[in-house]
Amino acid sequence: MEFDESAYVEAPQGRTNLLFNDEKQQARFELGCSMMVYKWDALDIAVENQWGGVDSAEKRDWITGIVVDLFKNEKLVDVALIEETLLYAMVDEFDTNVEDDSALPIASGIIDIYNACAIENYLPVEKLYQEWQNREKNKPQRVIKVTGDDDDSSDNDDDDDEEGDEIQYQYEEVDVEMDDGSSKPEPVVDDDGFELVQKKGKKRF
Repeated sequence: MEFDESAYVEAPQGRTNLLFNDEKQQARFELGCSMMVYKWDALDIAVENQWGGVDSAEKRDWITGIVVDLFKNEKLVDVALIEETLLYAMVDEFDTNVEDDSALPIASGIIDIYNACAIENYLPVEKLYQEWQNREKNKPQRVIKVTGDDDDSSDNDDDDDEEGDEIQYQYEEVDVEMDDGSSKPEPVVDDDGFELVQKKGKKRF
């Protein structure tokens, strides 16, 4: 996959940030940014294995939020800045040091999405969104361990703290009450029928 490590976007003269004035443009960009973050295999593995704890899925959404915030707060955003933001977030939130350069194409793709949205070309975002939907539909069943808060004491727990109720569920159909971070990481639907991941959490890095 070809990508430009030196790519960047810069606010026009007189502007102090890269926030789109048009709400649809901004919403499509945030959705596209979210879908690019969801494509990052290193982060996906970290979420799958809950390396960031039970709220790993929520942390992924938070990472999307801090990347979007770069464009809201900075006058110039380049691939290096996005990559650095992603890598630091992985260390801080998932205790994972990613050294395979896999964040580079993600960062470059986010710049491409911004440029596409700037000319109101939303096809790349729609394609990413469709790909994400297809991946979710084809995900296999998973087995997760849920540590009960009150009912576990009534069971015969002779094992150590790792024991919990094993529950199988489809990734897109969660029937288990869990912390917010462990629920399915589906974005919120906007007025045009697209889904948008919103920033959660208050952590800084």
